[in-house]
Amino acid sequence: MEAPETIQNAWAGLKLVRMAIEQTCPAGVLPSKEAVVLLYGPEPVHEGEALAKAIVETVEKLTRCPPR
Repeated sequence: MEAPETIQNAWAGLKLVRMAIEQTCPAGVLPSKEAVVLLYGPEPVHEGEALAKAIVETVEKLTRCPPR
């Protein structure tokens, strides 16, 4: 698999995770794609970081854990 195809696949997978979070998690836990670029950076790893934080924040809200 060539590097451009690998990157495209990474973005496609992250898009699916974003879609799932947007459909199931509370509003506001996940910044927009544009905000992710400004807050974290433009690479797939930055989108992944934002997605992971949204998941953790949602779980903490649902389980009433103190924020990290």
